[in-house]
Amino acid sequence: MDDDPTLKRIFVDVLRGEGFAVESAPDGAVALALAECAPFDAIVCDLMMPRMDGMTLLRTLRERGLELPVIFVTGTPELSTAIKAIELGAFRYLLKPVDPDELVASVERAVRVHRLAEVKRQAKAYLDAEHAGDGRASLNERFENALRGLDLAFQPIVRWPEKRLVAYEALLRTSEPSFPQPEKLIAAAERLGRLFELGRAVRNKAALRMNHSAARLFVNLHSEDLLDPSLFDPAAPLSLMAKRTVLEITERAGLERVPDARARVDRLKQMGFSVAVDDLGAGYSGLTSFVQLDPQVAKLDIALVRNLHREPTKAKLVRSITALCKELGITVLAEGIESREERDALQNLGCDLQQGFLFARPGRAFPSVHW
Repeated sequence: MDDDPTLKRIFVDVLRGEGFAVESAPDGAVALALAECAPFDAIVCDLMMPRMDGMTLLRTLRERGLELPVIFVTGTPELSTAIKAIELGAFRYLLKPVDPDELVASVERAVRVHRLAEVKRQAKAYLDAEHAGDGRASLNERFENALRGLDLAFQPIVRWPEKRLVAYEALLRTSEPSFPQPEKLIAAAERLGRLFELGRAVRNKAALRMNHSAARLFVNLHSEDLLDPSLFDPAAPLSLMAKRTVLEITERAGLERVPDARARVDRLKQMGFSVAVDDLGAGYSGLTSFVQLDPQVAKLDIALVRNLHREPTKAKLVRSITALCKELGITVLAEGIESREERDALQNLGCDLQQGFLFARPGRAFPSVHW
């Protein structure tokens, strides 16, 4: 961040030229919002900024428990300001005009220090979790850590053989080491009665991240999230981009605890959202929700996709499912595709959209598709 657009552009170009992934922000308030929603390693900031100056940004970061290294840049150095910056934990204090080599060296060191600190924090959290056991108090503390370290990975969804990117699915991640799989974090949220809190955090973060992409967005929605009033708030960040968002309803066994599920899903559709169900073909629950929710998108169960080209029975079942979906106006999406043979077989059977490692692994930046 810098109040001089030309200087900010130079900083961005220099750092990108050295291989850093760089986001720019017009002021401290936007930088703070980005820092709370994405895993940055360092901030380069002018002391004098509109809306929120550099010192206020640093103080707010520390108050919110964000230990990002902050490198200040200023053309009007003052001893009192420098002392205050050091007291608040500023990483470096660079004077304009800034030498590019000094800028790069400062950022490299800040990144190394931050990543080392993060490794130490994760190791400590892991050891603490090992010793604490699975008591509710310990679980609650680890869940809090998971929310603070919440992140998203994105995996492309494509239309083949047109070689066209259609959407990204947002996949839950966290830096909390005791929840290495999303399923464990969701189970903890269920046990603690904090599903709504987790769901809101995911939806808000997904909406913020998708401001950088024009593609559609698939967001997983626990069935019990249908009971959360904030999901239906027209002013919620995700509601503002409803027309390009597909809500993929998971954990559908819990739909029995949502007696008016169909009415709630219809309300989401009226807001502009599309609705998807996953694991179609996996058995009774998949077929029941298919009928109950009337989705616009149906995801094939991954077990049907795996080695489809070698198993005629699977192929016949997928052909029947895709034919039924086309008759009902439902888009079919196959996930978990790992081979060209699976890709081509699904195309021949009428599958509309495809997703899997063959095209791209999930990434925190929006991954490029391997055609």
